[in-house]
Amino acid sequence: MIRSMMLAGGLLLALSAGLAQAGELRGTGDLGIAVERAKGSLQWLDTTHKTVLGRIEGLGDLSHASAVFSRDARYAYVFGRDGGLTKVDLLTGKIVNRIIQSGNSIGGAISQDGRYIAAANYTPGGVKIFDAETLELVVDIPAWSEELKGLSRVVGLEDATDNRFVFSLFDAGEIWIADLSDDPKQPKLTKFKNIGREPYDALVTPDARWYIAGLFGEDGIAVLDLWQPEKGVRRALPDYGRGQEKLPVYKMPHLETWAVSGNLAFIPGVGRHEVVIVDIETWQKVGTIPVAGQPVFVMARPDGRQLWVNFAFPHYDTVQVIDVPSRQIVHTMKPGKAVLHMEFTPRGEAVWLSVRDGNRLEVYDTRSFRKLTELPADAPSGIFFTSRAHRFGL
Repeated sequence: MIRSMMLAGGLLLALSAGLAQAGELRGTGDLGIAVERAKGSLQWLDTTHKTVLGRIEGLGDLSHASAVFSRDARYAYVFGRDGGLTKVDLLTGKIVNRIIQSGNSIGGAISQDGRYIAAANYTPGGVKIFDAETLELVVDIPAWSEELKGLSRVVGLEDATDNRFVFSLFDAGEIWIADLSDDPKQPKLTKFKNIGREPYDALVTPDARWYIAGLFGEDGIAVLDLWQPEKGVRRALPDYGRGQEKLPVYKMPHLETWAVSGNLAFIPGVGRHEVVIVDIETWQKVGTIPVAGQPVFVMARPDGRQLWVNFAFPHYDTVQVIDVPSRQIVHTMKPGKAVLHMEFTPRGEAVWLSVRDGNRLEVYDTRSFRKLTELPADAPSGIFFTSRAHRFGL
C-alpha cells in the first residue's frame, strides 16, 4: 500500500514537472489576433500583458479578412478573401485546419450554439455552412435569384438567435434568413425581396433583434425585426447615404461597427464629416456630431460611454473620441497613417489600434488617452479579441 502511494506520488510529481516544462496553464479570455494582410499571417496577442506571443503564418489572402471565435474562445475561424477558411488554435498558436471553400469570400459568422461556421461568398455566390469541429461541409445554400436568373454575391452575413444566419444578396436586393434550428442539413429559408438596391454590408444589434443592411445603390437602410420577421423589411433613413449631390466617398463605412449605446445608434455618415445619431425605437435620425473626416468605424467602448472614430483618406491618420452623454469630441489623436481598425479589451480599459503604414499596433488607456505601448506588426489591419465569442453579430 505504501509502495503504491509512493509510486502514485512520484507519478504526480513527474506529471507536474512535465507540465511546468511544457508551459503553465492559461485561459483564452485575454487572447486575440491582428491580421497582417500583405503577408497572409496573424499576430498572436495577449491583451492583459499587451504582448505579441508570436506570428501565425500560412493563411492565404487576408486582404479583407475577418474572424469569429468558438464559444470556449480557444479557436479563431479566419475568413480570407481567397475563399480560405482557417481554424487557428489560440492556445498553441498553430493552424488546426484550413480549407478553400470558394473562389472569393467576404466574411462569415458562427451559430448561437457554436456548432456551425457560415461563410459568405462572392464567387460563386451563396453561403456554405461547416461543422465547427471538423470544417466538413454541412450544407451549401446557393444564392439563386429568379429575377437575375443566376447567383448573387452574398454580403452582411450575421448570426442571430435560434441558430439562424441572416444575410443579404448584393446583386438581387434581397435579405434571407437560414434557420438551422430543426435540421442543419436542410435549413428553412425565409426570403425578403425588393429590400433596396445593392445592400453592401449589414449588422445585427447587440441584443440580436435588428438586422440592418446598408444600401450602396440608393440612399437609406433596410431594417428587419428578427423578433417579428413576419412583419417584413422596412426602409428607414431615406436621406442616409451619398444623397442627390454625389459626394466623393473614399471608403464605404463598415456597418458592423455601428456603435449602439442605450436606445441610440451612432453611425458613420457616408461621404460626410459627421456621425449620425439614430433612435433605434423609431429608426429616425435625431442628430449629428461633426467630426474630422469621413468616418469608417464608429466603435463604442463596452460600457457605451465613449465612441472611438477613425476615418477614410486623407484623414486616415486621425482618431477622435466622443463622449456619449455630452455628444462632444473630448480627444483627438494622430497615431499615424492608415489607422484601419480598433478593438477594445473585454471591459474597455484599453483600446488597440492598427497603424498599417507605420507597421505597428498601438495600445491606449481609454480614460487618460495615454499610449501604453506599441508593438511591431507588418501592415496590420483587422484586430479581433476572443471577447467577441460571447456577443452576437461580430
